[in-house]
Amino acid sequence: MLGGTAFVGRAIVEDAQRSGAEVTLFGRGRTGTDLFPGVPRLTGDRDTGDYTALADGRWDAVVDTSGYVPRHVGQAMDALGDRVGRYLFISSHAVYLHTAIDPDPTESAPRRVPLRDTEYLAGDNYGRLKVACEDDVLARYGDRATIVRPGKVAGPHDWQDGLTYWVRRAARGGPVAVPTDPAQPVQVIDSRDLARLVVQLLADGRPGAFHAVGPAEPVTLGGLIETCARVAGTQAEIVPVPAGTVTGFFPLVRDNWPGQRRSPAKARAAGLPATPLDVTVADVLAWDRERGEPPLDGGFTPEQEQVVLAAARG
Repeated sequence: MLGGTAFVGRAIVEDAQRSGAEVTLFGRGRTGTDLFPGVPRLTGDRDTGDYTALADGRWDAVVDTSGYVPRHVGQAMDALGDRVGRYLFISSHAVYLHTAIDPDPTESAPRRVPLRDTEYLAGDNYGRLKVACEDDVLARYGDRATIVRPGKVAGPHDWQDGLTYWVRRAARGGPVAVPTDPAQPVQVIDSRDLARLVVQLLADGRPGAFHAVGPAEPVTLGGLIETCARVAGTQAEIVPVPAGTVTGFFPLVRDNWPGQRRSPAKARAAGLPATPLDVTVADVLAWDRERGEPPLDGGFTPEQEQVVLAAARG
């Protein structure tokens, strides 16, 4: 595991252990030091290019959850060489070109132009850098390469604010400001479902690209908020507000959203499960409350939301 102690990597390690796999972690050793006692840990740093700890050893597969730029992936592949059987790279839906109407929701949809001359991840760069990473893994390992492209991942231990914001907000009930059309589709994948897919793909030795998206039944942002309120036992009134009321990141709100729905058919056939959205929401609600509901980076503060709601109704 290149990574393995944060959100997605942690879920993959837990699933791999349940399946009986022997796991080795590679990372900086700064997070999750209390996790996975007895699991071998190799210390290195992808930012500085320190892969010395990978000089020896052989593995049936490597899972790359922490490769964001071609240098990360290229240096890891150079260090590992042919001492790994399969290279599974966690990519993103950001690799795709976004159009108003998506003519191809499958893994063969057109991707963005790869980018290699920067490591600045903001804006479109993130997706284009991931495209370059995908290409490099495929060029090096061919049929021994597997690409997984998740949608928005959610679940306990999520360090981002996507589902967590709406779970917490809906639990308060009352009028909820939504700075987009509530009919915007949302494809939220439970981190544990993503982990199960990854481990199954490795066990089966499946090459190619796979969408990791959920839930099983299509849901809109409005429907997701209503689910969050129902699970929390509250009543939420969805109030659309102008997109211009938002500055910076807002959880699960996307531009050009009609072109962002992807098909999970290939991944479902390969073993991707479908945790009910209610279960994911309930687990996130319990986890967020247990950790004390710390401040979130995205979304409205209660004070901001009151101002926005008053303006929308004024």
